[in-house]
Amino acid sequence: MKRALVLAAVLLGGCSMLNGRMEPAPVAAVQPVAVQPGAQIERVPFQVGVSSATVEKLAAEQACTGGKGAGLMTEPGPVEVYRMQCDNGKVFLARCELRQCRKM
Repeated sequence: MKRALVLAAVLLGGCSMLNGRMEPAPVAAVQPVAVQPGAQIERVPFQVGVSSATVEKLAAEQACTGGKGAGLMTEPGPVEVYRMQCDNGKVFLARCELRQCRKM
């Protein structure tokens, strides 16, 4: 009986932790880089990722369509960055963490 009460208290106490808001992971600040005249620009080849379709749907919600679609800019892993070139000339960026994507 005592064991059941302890188990119930632990379960109810754990549930109260889920009512709080989860904070997003911090993102490192990016410093601008001065480009030397005549410097080579690194071109990243287009690569489809596991969240490309999800990012394309997010981009369509922001009136961004066209091109090859959403390409993976980082190494595949738990945190990925996608880039999509829009028909109107703008660039749509999204960050996906464990396949949960958000506009950058």
